[in-house]
Amino acid sequence: MNLVAGFRYNAAKIMGPFMHSRYQTPAGSWTHRTTFFWATTGATVGLSNLWTFPHIVGESGGGAFLLVYLACLLLLTLPLMLTEAAIGRGARHGAVLALGTLARASGAPHRWVWPGRLSVLAGFLVLSFYAVIGGICLAYVFYAAYGRLDGAGDAKLTLVLTSLVQDPAHYRSFMGWHAFFLGLVMVASMQGVVNGLERALRVVMPLFVLLLVGLLVYGIQYGNIDAAMNYLLAMRPEQLSFNGVRQGLTHAFYTLALGVGVLVVFGAYSAPTTPLKRSVLAVALFDTLIAIVAGLVIYAAVFSHQGNATQGFNLVFLALPEALSALPFGQFVTTVFFVTIVLAAWSSSIALLEPSVSWLQERLAAPRGWSVLLIGLAAWGVGLASLLSFNAWSDDTFLGGSIYRWMEMLTSTLLIPIVSVLLAFFAGWAVPDELANRLIGRGPVFVRQIWQWVIRLVLPAVILYIGVHYAIQSGGSLCSSSSPPFWCESHNEQLPSGAPEPPPPPPDTMPAEPGAEPQVPPAETLQESVKGRSEEPVPDDLLYQSA
Repeated sequence: MNLVAGFRYNAAKIMGPFMHSRYQTPAGSWTHRTTFFWATTGATVGLSNLWTFPHIVGESGGGAFLLVYLACLLLLTLPLMLTEAAIGRGARHGAVLALGTLARASGAPHRWVWPGRLSVLAGFLVLSFYAVIGGICLAYVFYAAYGRLDGAGDAKLTLVLTSLVQDPAHYRSFMGWHAFFLGLVMVASMQGVVNGLERALRVVMPLFVLLLVGLLVYGIQYGNIDAAMNYLLAMRPEQLSFNGVRQGLTHAFYTLALGVGVLVVFGAYSAPTTPLKRSVLAVALFDTLIAIVAGLVIYAAVFSHQGNATQGFNLVFLALPEALSALPFGQFVTTVFFVTIVLAAWSSSIALLEPSVSWLQERLAAPRGWSVLLIGLAAWGVGLASLLSFNAWSDDTFLGGSIYRWMEMLTSTLLIPIVSVLLAFFAGWAVPDELANRLIGRGPVFVRQIWQWVIRLVLPAVILYIGVHYAIQSGGSLCSSSSPPFWCESHNEQLPSGAPEPPPPPPDTMPAEPGAEPQVPPAETLQESVKGRSEEPVPDDLLYQSA
């Protein structure tokens, strides 16, 4: 009894100032209850919602797959999403100090701050290469507006993409677009939590939704919406497979911005009265709805021009502009579409920047402007290594992979899964039940029990499986490089004598395996690739991450 009373006293002493009084954090706080929803939606709605997930749905059973995916989303990954947000709101700090505060309140070792540190690092690294793709999307807004994509065929569209991304002679232009995109992110973040993040996300995300709805109306009017709906929504349970379920689990895990510190800091900015459980549920469902609507928009246009579906770089930068150019108002609609993509990439990027900025402010008491400038310049510098690995440094590899490729593998296969598993163990085992119940808030007893056992047992096992499988796929994809790593030797030795060499992968503009770089083939090979691609979609590196 004395131990319980002592724990209650210590927990109240440590957590009381944050949970029961003014909830202003060292970095700032939201002024509206709905901001958490819009900000978190901006963080979760990423590029894969637009160009990867719809294809997975269409190729894995349509509506039948969606039911399985929603089950994975709600029963497995949603509890961790709630946990991260609750940790931030309870401690009123970013990931590092929040875990330190809760560890002290729980009597747990101080080393539990390490998941917070790793999450900040993961978010920073994802931002560094995510902004590179954001720069490509931003460039295409201007390309479309100036008519560079209007009426272009396969060859011209391939040349446009190749000259921007892979031409060593024009890498400075690529660097300029990358810096431009990251500058837009930094300018908004410098204004502060309220005048910057809150105001921007409460405007940008509704605008994104309105543009997407407008594009859907256009697709219904001028595109092949019936084919798109059949592809994405028709119930085809015969196409369901174990691999499809695994893809659903993988996307459900990576799409909710888990393990990168975003949900913790956004939870810290939220008022104690914010209904976290309803908010995270709404975000998860809205994220899925946006992905489906985006898929209907894209495939309605693509199916009106060609019969086969594709994904990734092929879909967005090649097939879609070609299809839209053949429809009424094609130039204008193409411009609006890429503006929509930029808004999604920008909102995710500003969310990814915040954990590092918040940590620097809390750690050094640095002014907001200087914190954003320092982190932004660091992300730009690290991102340059990824950018140059596509062109000027494309021949420089380590163990079969470029700088970008290894950076992606570090975050996707190592940091994010490890952080997520550790956070689940911390909330499930290190934090006492009483404090955990206070963190997640009131609710039915069975809901708390389900959350507790999913966090303790189910989710760590699922995340470990996803991370290990992803790592094996990524490591195996390196064996096809010109300088394969040492672990590929044992695989090659197992091939029987005289066995034919495996055929080369088909030309594509997106990775065929996780961790591969988006290669742009010569123009003469593109048409067959775009219109004949039917292989099973798999998670890929930069194109797959949605945080």
